[in-house]
Amino acid sequence: MAAFTQSDDLRGAQFTDVNLRGARFLRSDLSGAVMRAVDAAGADIDAPWLLETGSTLYVNGVDVVPFVEAELNRRFPGRVERRAGDPDGLRAAWAVLERTWQTTLERAEALPPGTVDISVDGEWSFAQTLRHLIMATDTWLGRGILELEQPYHPIGQPNAEYETDGYDPAVFSDVAPSYAEVLEVRAERAARVRDYLATVTAEDLSAARRNPWAPELPVTVRSCLHTILNEEWEHLRYAVRDLDAIEAG
Repeated sequence: MAAFTQSDDLRGAQFTDVNLRGARFLRSDLSGAVMRAVDAAGADIDAPWLLETGSTLYVNGVDVVPFVEAELNRRFPGRVERRAGDPDGLRAAWAVLERTWQTTLERAEALPPGTVDISVDGEWSFAQTLRHLIMATDTWLGRGILELEQPYHPIGQPNAEYETDGYDPAVFSDVAPSYAEVLEVRAERAARVRDYLATVTAEDLSAARRNPWAPELPVTVRSCLHTILNEEWEHLRYAVRDLDAIEAG
């Protein structure tokens, strides 16, 4: 099977009468791609940034982004509040998110032992998803908002593409932790966000911070919190999707 990586520059390439059935595109830039007279039956597109940047995605001349956003908000009540801009709104947004995650944790707990470590289609397992959210909290609350020099817990799950971007990958353990440990650290990190939101003020939300991944770019405490909420809802969606697949056999 042919494989193309970052070293292959395919910008502006033209594919005519090419069979791409079953092809996978991971962390690839398809912005501005044009497809005409294509058979896209069964195609599965996951592009969460479309919903955050005001981008468009046309299918047969119809921008489907608003429909996708509305459907996700219907499937996940409370998701729409992830962009709340004031302290009370953010506190309410986090509360509903925690309740939704608790329901999902209970669902995973009720499945056969080992389910939380199953990878579906090469994606992170349920336990790894929780570990990534530990890292996301450490990045955007610990490093971004609180400006801690080393905020990371060793069981956090980093993205591969960030392993040399802004932190020492040696911080993270090569030994997979037990699920009980993951739950313990995850609960502690969630409590940190809850405790921070409990006292945050409107003035605090407008305070300037540095983007943890790109320090030259200014952000605010509010935008850091929005990133945390967005990470939480997106990875909840992934987790539910994979639990559905596991239960379906």
